Amino acid sequence: MLASTVPEELPLSRSRTGHPNAAIWGWLAVGFAAYLLWPWYALQDTNGLIAIARVFGGDDTGNGLMQMAAYGRVWLASGLAGLAICGAAASMKPGRTQGNVLLAGGGLGAVGLLASGFFIGAKGWSFEWANTAFGELARNQFGMGWGGFLAIASLVMLASFGVARRGAFRGDLFVAAAVIGTASLLGMFIVFPVLKALAGAFAGEDGKFAVTAIWTRLASERNWGLGCLAGGVRCGVAWNTLWLGLFTAASTTLLGTLMALMAERGRKPGGGKLLNVIALLPIITPPFVVGLGLILLFGRAGLVNQFLEYAFGIPPSRWFYGGSGVWVAQTFAFTPIAFMIMRGVVQGIAPSLEEAAQTLRADARRTFSTVTLPLLKPGLANAFLVGFIESMADFGNPIVVGGQFSVLSTEIFFAIVGAQYDQGRAASLAWLLTLFALGLFALQRWVLGRQNYTTVTGKGDSGVPMPLPPNVLMLTRCVALPWIAFTVVVYLFALAGGFVRTWGRDYTVTLQHFTTAFALEWGQFGIVWAGTAWNSFFTTMKLAAISAPLTAGLGLLIAWLLARTEFRGQGFFEFAALLAFAIPGTVLGVSYILAFNVPPFELTGTGLIIVLCFLFRNLPVGVRAGTAAFKQLDKSLDEASVMLRASSIQTLRYVVLPLLKPALVAALVYSFVRAITTVSAVIFLVTAENELATTYIIGRVGNGDYGVALAYCTVLIVTMSAATALIQLVVGERKLGRRRVAAVPITRTGV
Repeated sequence: MLASTVPEELPLSRSRTGHPNAAIWGWLAVGFAAYLLWPWYALQDTNGLIAIARVFGGDDTGNGLMQMAAYGRVWLASGLAGLAICGAAASMKPGRTQGNVLLAGGGLGAVGLLASGFFIGAKGWSFEWANTAFGELARNQFGMGWGGFLAIASLVMLASFGVARRGAFRGDLFVAAAVIGTASLLGMFIVFPVLKALAGAFAGEDGKFAVTAIWTRLASERNWGLGCLAGGVRCGVAWNTLWLGLFTAASTTLLGTLMALMAERGRKPGGGKLLNVIALLPIITPPFVVGLGLILLFGRAGLVNQFLEYAFGIPPSRWFYGGSGVWVAQTFAFTPIAFMIMRGVVQGIAPSLEEAAQTLRADARRTFSTVTLPLLKPGLANAFLVGFIESMADFGNPIVVGGQFSVLSTEIFFAIVGAQYDQGRAASLAWLLTLFALGLFALQRWVLGRQNYTTVTGKGDSGVPMPLPPNVLMLTRCVALPWIAFTVVVYLFALAGGFVRTWGRDYTVTLQHFTTAFALEWGQFGIVWAGTAWNSFFTTMKLAAISAPLTAGLGLLIAWLLARTEFRGQGFFEFAALLAFAIPGTVLGVSYILAFNVPPFELTGTGLIIVLCFLFRNLPVGVRAGTAAFKQLDKSLDEASVMLRASSIQTLRYVVLPLLKPALVAALVYSFVRAITTVSAVIFLVTAENELATTYIIGRVGNGDYGVALAYCTVLIVTMSAATALIQLVVGERKLGRRRVAAVPITRTGV
């Protein structure tokens, strides 16, 4: 292999753009600046980034050095000592000795600061046994701010450099920092809060630890009952969730694949762009709008029931509410995710492979079944996995159209906020969701195995993509086009409510609802944002714009690490990145409340906790889209870049990233619109100062003001459509050097 010819020390032990210890010195500067320039603890009423001028002031705004020297918080010296040890290592030559010193300094400093943060809180010792063993503390501390965060981050980075200098990760400082840094983030903002919430499954009725408590809760007939198969009313919620997830994953993957094939191979110039716009409508809409549109069509007073009564005398019923209604709603909502994943995969299929099959006298149908379809396997598996996990974690659709059909997400919600308030049952059911996701993840890995699906290499490929065989094209049109028409109908009915005075009674066309929400007036000092929705609108756009690039960047970085590096614990690393989708949004929100309401991370009530929830809730889509795209990129592209003495960062920037534009667009679009439309994950995190669009709309719906709610949804759809188009324009399409003219048919002639 090409990689075996690369000298171990060439790309690994030094930076190619400067001094071999330049990165170490840089993070040392960040660490010492954290102790000097930023407030160490979080400020309640002020952003710590704008309180730099007061870092030598009071107890609340003082920097780390002041907290140690003037206010008696001597435990913060552990981080400073770690930085000093790493400073000594920075003057050494690269090697194992330097690595040992860096690992010791960075590790001891980071562990010391984190341990002091967890053990010492706002009332002194956080644990009663510590108070008994060591006596009461004279000083306490609050949640860390920017100073504490940057100090720990620098120590973690320095420790990761030490691991690389010891020979791990082939000595690549960037890879080591990326793996350990992202693993730390996943551990802190996914694994830690989820485990803290799930620990309640092992608490008995008296609140004490009991291993058997979880088994008692999980094995109940309410979870695994099969009464629906024996003439009973319903089955257990575990079976409901499992079968619903499988059916939703299958339908969304099928529809997404057919629409992707029609968009990329449908023989209609420009038709793909129109299909992209229509197919993305469900993903840029708050979930309750979809439910409302379906109810207006299929509900007891919906048009379908009214027509059946008028034409056939069938009395209206609630047939739509239940498992079938939830399945239709989820298929409607999650098909765009499968479409975005599969569109990038279809684009990546090399036409030269299809042309080779046709040169060997294979017709279009045989080429599609033996070449094109097998190359879609990674995308199909990823789309199925994402659809299954999305279905399990979905809360909005089951709560709106589920009726008596219970699933795990709604059971968890009512266990937390209902009259029963059974946190132990909620935690046990969350464990069940995690096991379902882990099982399907293992099955996916087994199905794909070690097969190779590389289609994009470093060689030129100016081939023409093969048009779909006539029977496949007919199938795509017969299935995808009616579904798209159904999408348009649902939206027309759902959004019409924002333009009429009162739906169901007075259909007079009016813009009063838009005026109430988004009125603008001219005052003495300029424009006055008089509408009641402006505050939530600006807050939502700001937080979504911050979280979207972070989500896409971190997701693609994790995908690159999984596809191009090998390290111990890689399987758990990947599962941790997907764990946020396996946990219902309500549970994740409650987990954040429990984990980040006390030191060392007091984030409750801030906009930052909402950004973090957006980031790690939507992270799996970027990971899965990037993973599917990386399976199509030949590793020889990376290896050729290394042979030309490019660093890992340069290879990512100039070689890999341009070929990942479809995955980048998918991650950016999805993370941005989901941040705007999500409900369950942030319903417990919003405050009066950080009100979001979805919580504003829910409040209006609760008050019966459907007109203003639907008018707001219309504005959100227009805004997100414009943002989606802007993202696609800025990122652009990847260039694979392929012709766009029609394919020349191959005729068989005698030889």
